[in-house]
Amino acid sequence: MDTVNATSVSAELVALATRAREASLVLQDTGHEVRVAALRAMARAIREQAGTILRENELDCETARKQGLGQSLYKRLALDGDKIEQMAIGLESVTGLPDPVGVLQEEIELDQGLILDKVSCPLGVIAIVFESRPDVVPQVIGLSVKSSNAVIFKGGSEALHSNRVLFQILEQAGIAAGLPDGFAGMVESRDDVKALLKLDDYIDLIIPRGSNALVRSIMDSTRIPVLGHADGICTMYVDKDADLQMAVRLVHDAKAQYPAVCNAIENLLVHRQVAGTVLPRILEDLRGASVEIRGDSTVCALLPDALPADEADWDTEYNDLILSVRVVESLDEATAFINAHGSGHSDAIVTGSDEAARRFVRRVDSSSVMVNASTRFADGYRYGKGAEIGISTNKTHARGPVGLEGLVIYKYILRGSGQCVADYTGAHARSYTHRRIL
Repeated sequence: MDTVNATSVSAELVALATRAREASLVLQDTGHEVRVAALRAMARAIREQAGTILRENELDCETARKQGLGQSLYKRLALDGDKIEQMAIGLESVTGLPDPVGVLQEEIELDQGLILDKVSCPLGVIAIVFESRPDVVPQVIGLSVKSSNAVIFKGGSEALHSNRVLFQILEQAGIAAGLPDGFAGMVESRDDVKALLKLDDYIDLIIPRGSNALVRSIMDSTRIPVLGHADGICTMYVDKDADLQMAVRLVHDAKAQYPAVCNAIENLLVHRQVAGTVLPRILEDLRGASVEIRGDSTVCALLPDALPADEADWDTEYNDLILSVRVVESLDEATAFINAHGSGHSDAIVTGSDEAARRFVRRVDSSSVMVNASTRFADGYRYGKGAEIGISTNKTHARGPVGLEGLVIYKYILRGSGQCVADYTGAHARSYTHRRIL
């Protein structure tokens, strides 16, 4: 650890990171059956201690009510019996996923008796920072254990009691089932997070889950690789060949079903040829869902109570019942708008034209692109990953809803029988075969 880090991070936090690093090395050699047994033990422990979890969560909820926490954040914070059961089910669902560690990805014969394997392996130590939702605690610990990674996390201060009790329950169950001490760690303050960002000798990946400000701040404050998205500006485009009824349903779902999430749409584009027919129906439906419309001149003419949109609206993630609506002349204009104003998260087209769908998919540079489906499907669980560790708009390592595959990397393993590089140089050098086996 360098001098700057050593003088600016507390001994307690360095000790926590050291235990995590040591645990990660043990986890790399911990069998899949042990990890699965630990996850099942964690699920049982959550069910058995549901009453304790609810009592601690009520302390957080009481404080949140007194402080006037926003409705969308409060909804994420509050737990009930069903949510606790879903935590347990989520852990159990991860046990059924294939082991992501030790998978042979590629095998090449360099020469007879000299075989090169490319094999998946854990990242090591992951630090995860999230807000509001205590149900994220079993998600991140479960996925980390399954992928043989150690994890250090910090949840939102508004969920402190809930996070503490969940961590204690999961940690105790995991260690009792054979996981190494330090496989999971928890920090509680913003200062701790700032310090973690300096521990690039210990932490291999940072995953922020929360507000744009949180994600951007972390990305700008560390040398550790960050997997995340700073914005969730998603767009749905209604093409000239769209089915009217389908368009109404999909726009409603993508905006009004749950507006406070990163995969809800913030912009709606409609082709001019169908704007006069489609927009009134869509806008009438959204008005019934109490969605505020901010539109261009055409939209405002069709809906007198719409507010005029300014340039900032096209680049704003509302996380609320607000939608910016624009009429475009072509699919090309729509895709250009999305690539200019979107955040590379999730974008959708509604169309009956296969050719329009193919062009949209090719041209939109986002981590998820939907054809005749809601952007709300951009989620690890819905994508069949069991759960997600986060959503990434990066173009390296992992992209989109990140499940287990985003928590492993790979190593090369070369198996020989005494070969030396000198054997392959000079006038009588051996030749490489470079024969692909897998």
